[in-house]
Amino acid sequence: MAKTVLLNTRIFAAGADLTSRSNKVEMSCEIEDKDATAFRATDDPEAGWKEVLGGLASTSITGSGQWEAGDPGKVDDMAWTNLSGLTTHPWTVCPLSAAVGDLAYSSSGLITSYKLGEAVGEVAPWEAQAKGSGMLVRGQVAHPPGTARTASGNGTGLNLGALSASQRLFASLHVLSATGTTPSLTVRVESDADDAWASPTTQATFTAATAAGGQSTEVLGAITDTWWRVAWTITGTSPSFLFVASLGIA
Repeated sequence: MAKTVLLNTRIFAAGADLTSRSNKVEMSCEIEDKDATAFRATDDPEAGWKEVLGGLASTSITGSGQWEAGDPGKVDDMAWTNLSGLTTHPWTVCPLSAAVGDLAYSSSGLITSYKLGEAVGEVAPWEAQAKGSGMLVRGQVAHPPGTARTASGNGTGLNLGALSASQRLFASLHVLSATGTTPSLTVRVESDADDAWASPTTQATFTAATAAGGQSTEVLGAITDTWWRVAWTITGTSPSFLFVASLGIA
């Protein structure tokens, strides 16, 4: 991938698409370095050198942009729901775009700070920070945000690879809108040995969604299937959903 100017970055938090309301986003992870240095013999070539062990890992997400409020898809509503409920929600950041197969970074985060307001005459801003509750996962977009779904179906397969016994597949789901009478969307994660999808296996199922919101789930290894996708079941009268999903192995 060549050097890139950030112009089309997509940002999703819980059930909000913050893309057109944001001008900055950062996701970071770090591992504590614990000093494990011990005495060594004077003729040991490593004498005098520090030894460290990896401690706890942590994730941080920071975003800012233009403040809006009034429905669950806007930053103020999303942030206050997260703050008042002391709950974690999935965050997904796609550096280039959110087409199927595009690079996506995701984590489940708890908003720990939220700031709004500026001087008279200025565009009302927002700024938020979330602390990750789990891994920062590098994966791919499995369903794009701009395709409305009105009936049950299957997503495009992604060749993410098999899971070893020490690996997990992480899946994030952002339901951005739900319309119709008693609409319900149930998204599941499927795997298969190849892209023919002759005998897909359901590996995880998200809770049925009837409104905007976010969820995350995990699939434990070992699994020999190498192809992965999301599939969905939609019920209700004249239902329509916009949602984005990402999958990644760590």
